[in-house]
Amino acid sequence: MTAQPGRRERKKAATRQKIADAALRLFLEQGYDAVGIRDVAAEADVAVTTLFSHFAAKEALVFERAEDFEQRLVAAVSDRAPDEPLVPALRREIHAQVRHCTADGAAPIWHLIDATPALREYEESMRLRHADALAAAVAADLHLPPTSTACRAIARFAIDAYSLAREASDPQAAVDEVFQMIDAAWSAAHPS
Repeated sequence: MTAQPGRRERKKAATRQKIADAALRLFLEQGYDAVGIRDVAAEADVAVTTLFSHFAAKEALVFERAEDFEQRLVAAVSDRAPDEPLVPALRREIHAQVRHCTADGAAPIWHLIDATPALREYEESMRLRHADALAAAVAADLHLPPTSTACRAIARFAIDAYSLAREASDPQAAVDEVFQMIDAAWSAAHPS
């Protein structure tokens, strides 16, 4: 049974969400570059220092669920059943993430990201961080060195499957197509 977060943790999470919601609302209404940190803090009714205690950078306000994304990918590897193969576990999680990012209401956020160079750059750096975390989880799970090229490659391909799928006309089919290639490559590198 999972312990419920305490009052302090719930309050911090609520403040974080309030800041992220205010920022996103302002960014979508006025444009990312037209909104400053002080504007977001005022809209969320928090001090600028409070905003920065929850978000390290302005760009992070748009990607407030990035940590959850990374944790879920790592858990797809480390928490899977002992007899479940790696690639299907990753495919299932990427499918879930793609469903989330292509759900109704997500399009304006992705348009904002695609139209804003600073956000595109931040997203790229996040993808690399997520791939590094996923590669480390795969390597640990398989008892391989953390610098294993195969682990790093599968992690990058899985992250790229997510990015490619969100831009595709049929996102779920795109995930399947990319994962067919990932599965074939992984099977060739790690025959049973």
